[in-house]
Formats: sequence, structure tokens, C-alpha cells
Amino acid sequence: DILIDGKLCDCDTVVDCKVGDPIPLEVKLTNWSKHSVGPFALTVTPYQDYQNGVHNYELQDAITFVGSNTFYIDSVKPTKDSVYFGALLFLYTGDFYLNIKFHEDNCSRELPLSWFCLPSVHIRAMEPMV
Repeated sequence: DILIDGKLCDCDTVVDCKVGDPIPLEVKLTNWSKHSVGPFALTVTPYQDYQNGVHNYELQDAITFVGSNTFYIDSVKPTKDSVYFGALLFLYTGDFYLNIKFHEDNCSRELPLSWFCLPSVHIRAMEPMV
């Protein structure tokens, strides 16, 4: 599951946030396999989708992470959850998306396939109300 500002995100959800306010990001992984998985890393990469097949990943002037955009995970035990917290800070208005990728460090254990089906996260950064 992915939560932005405490709201569960699925493919049909647009999360609104205010420019200049840190927005909490939570990624919850549940290991439904019979084996522990890990170690691996989880990287969150923001991008803009221009709706013509072009994605802009050069957003270092528009979005920053409070902390790191990469979470390093030792292992997730069978039938257990593991939750990772971070925060995003949007510096400009616009529609943004989050791409979440896994990087496996240990080839002997495959990550659960459901982890590769995380929903696309759509965030609309707006000017703060005065």
C-alpha cells in the first residue's frame, strides 16, 4: 500500500497537496510468500507525464525529499508487514507522479510479484490558500 498525507493511493486517486508543505509518504509492503525476502532497496522517483509518451524526470528544482528517496530494507519475514516513511516537498504547482522501483541485492530470493504492481501515484501540488 502507498499512502500520501495519510490517504491510501490507488490508480484512480489524485492526492492534492500544498506547495511548500512537507507531505508524508508511507510505503507498506506485506510479504505473502513462504520465505523471507531481502535485502533490497526501494527507490521513489517523481516525474511529470506530458500525456504524449514523454516523462520528465528532471525535477530536482520542483520536488525535494525530506530525507532520502531510497529506503534500504534488510528483510521482510513471511506474512509480515514492513513500513517505510519519508516526505516530499513540492516547490512548484503541477501534476506529478511517483515511480516506485525495487532493486534486489540478493539474487537467491525473488521479491513478491505483487510488489511490482504498486499503483501509480498522482499528486497535484497547488498554491496554498491565503
